[in-house]
Amino acid sequence: MRVAFASDHAGLTLKTSLVAAVRELGHEPVDLGPESGASVDYPDFAKKLCAEVVAARVDCGVLVCGTGIGMSMTANKVKGIRAALCHTEFEARMTRAHNDANVLCLGERVVGSGVARGIVEAFLSSKFEGGRHAARVAKIE
Repeated sequence: MRVAFASDHAGLTLKTSLVAAVRELGHEPVDLGPESGASVDYPDFAKKLCAEVVAARVDCGVLVCGTGIGMSMTANKVKGIRAALCHTEFEARMTRAHNDANVLCLGERVVGSGVARGIVEAFLSSKFEGGRHAARVAKIE
């Protein structure tokens, strides 16, 4: 899988560790920035990642900021994006299975790196179930 990553300054450390973790899992991470801890605006990076997902240049995306809230709010404004803020592996599995989420949002100040890695692994290994969920997802669009 090609997995896009982006963050703001408050999510940079977690994003960097998750890029490495996804590479270890055999996926191809695409790091869309930022590259330093200088203050940046999270909407700019969320929109950049969402454009890659919508254009199908990546299979899915992971956005990280301090809480994950700003990233998820911004991402969900983009047509074709179904972003989910997750704090547990269960939420990550369910949002893929039932909501066909294509962007995972995380908060560096909320979840530790070990928990975040488990959440990302659950997100990437889960598939949309379709069936009765497909009609519900269609209503989102």
